[in-house]
Amino acid sequence: MVLEQVAFDIETTGFDVEDKVTVVGFGLSLGVRVFVQTSGRPPGDVTSEVEAATDAVVNVSTHSSEEALLTAVSGFVADRLCESEVLLVAYNGERWRGGFDVPFLRTRYAKVGLAWPFADVAYADVMPVVADRFNTTVDGEEHRDLAGVYEVLCDGEYGAVDPFDGSEAAVAAFENGWFAELALHNVSDVLRTQALGRVAERYCSKSDFGVKSLTPTRAGE
Repeated sequence: MVLEQVAFDIETTGFDVEDKVTVVGFGLSLGVRVFVQTSGRPPGDVTSEVEAATDAVVNVSTHSSEEALLTAVSGFVADRLCESEVLLVAYNGERWRGGFDVPFLRTRYAKVGLAWPFADVAYADVMPVVADRFNTTVDGEEHRDLAGVYEVLCDGEYGAVDPFDGSEAAVAAFENGWFAELALHNVSDVLRTQALGRVAERYCSKSDFGVKSLTPTRAGE
């Protein structure tokens, strides 16, 4: 049985332990679900701006704080992912001795004091599959970043959705209250991750994915 891939990506205010999650996005078969936190500021009409900028089906919700965002994400995961036949995938989300999204999110859940929501959820990282099983070298230069690998292996259409040249611009966008642009950047990364996951699914074996469980030792505490 092949599990349904659900692509996953987050945005943050930085890389330190006290930095916060600003956006969490999930790529499902029927569209993208995005959670945006505004740090108490008015969000504007994020949904309309996002819908106008992409043909993808996107459902955006805004939340006044990081804790409210994480609580909403927990509800979504419980309803849509837990006890379902899904495989959560990310690009450099959590790898052997590396990765960003999952460790950062795990840390923020611990700091806020909320239970880890991804019980009974299988996870695989797309980055090592792409790096080990595909050739991403162009003009003598190997591409390893999400945007670069996506351009090499996929059609590149989702790159046009991204309003930023790099993820570092997402930090400034949150500081400036550009929530629609921040959401679009996340949507672009989710869709690129989803596309790469599907390519890997078509050309690589199940064993190449290195699937693991995200269930904690003491789930629900």
